[in-house]
Amino acid sequence: MDINDIRDYLTPALGIALFAWIVMWAYGKKSRQTYEEAANLPFADDDDSAAVQTVAADQRKMI
Repeated sequence: MDINDIRDYLTPALGIALFAWIVMWAYGKKSRQTYEEAANLPFADDDDSAAVQTVAADQRKMI
């Protein structure tokens, strides 16, 4: 067994683990409120600019 055999097993395993972590991060409880507020932004009134700024600030924190 050489280094290339180890890479053949390790690369897909790390890829799957990274994919699972991204999915859990995107659909986690902490992200839900931010995404729901962002989804409702098109329906917000123009006078509700404080809420728009809050959601924009939250989105910048997530990035």
